[in-house]
Amino acid sequence: MNGLPILLRTAAVPVILRGTGEAADAKRRLLERSGALVVADHPDARIAVVAIEDEAEAQAAIAELKARGVLVNAVDRPADCDFTLPAIVDRSPVLVAVSTGGVSAGLAAAIRQRLEGVLPPGLGTLAQGLGAARAALRARFPDGGTRRRAIGAAVAEGGALDPLVPHGDDAVTRWLADAAPPAGRVETIRLRSADPDDLTLREARWLGQADRLHAAAHVPPAILSRARADAVRLEGAPADPPLPGLTVVIA
Repeated sequence: MNGLPILLRTAAVPVILRGTGEAADAKRRLLERSGALVVADHPDARIAVVAIEDEAEAQAAIAELKARGVLVNAVDRPADCDFTLPAIVDRSPVLVAVSTGGVSAGLAAAIRQRLEGVLPPGLGTLAQGLGAARAALRARFPDGGTRRRAIGAAVAEGGALDPLVPHGDDAVTRWLADAAPPAGRVETIRLRSADPDDLTLREARWLGQADRLHAAAHVPPAILSRARADAVRLEGAPADPPLPGLTVVIA
């Protein structure tokens, strides 16, 4: 990764914007959509956007802000950026951010446009439904691991709450009425190369959903990096019968 993606809560928070013109106007609209208090300066501001065309003036503003400990996004100057502003697909409360680390805003925008056509307009309603059902989910699945696996199975491809499929407003309620913990299962991936791009879509999905991982010593880190970060890494053969959730063996 070329940086750590984070989501900043900016509602009613002062954010400095320096500059005028089309680039500055675009950044102002984005910041205002996030609820930020857009200001020319503020003693409590911790982030700033510099959208100044003149190089000398821009560098002076960047240096002054950074000297105060303010994190800076410098438009069209990736080397001067402490953070970048991604292209955003907004299905509030679901946000999908696409970033190239400032290398190509055009590429990020093109990917965002593709995703706009893939993600259903009602995705935010599905997320809100899951949030509203938090207490009911805890009651039905008291164990945290079981609860996570049940939700994971529901939102997986083809699941009852597949996020890429349109759902009614009561989808979560209807699913929860009959929801049951998914049975334990084991899937095996036999590598054809060290290139993670050679994984099939199904294999990549298994890695992304795995609760635990049994990997041979020769499995390259590039393959292992495709697995869930919190998947338990184990040695030896998987348990028989399978433990709850998904166990993936990489051979």
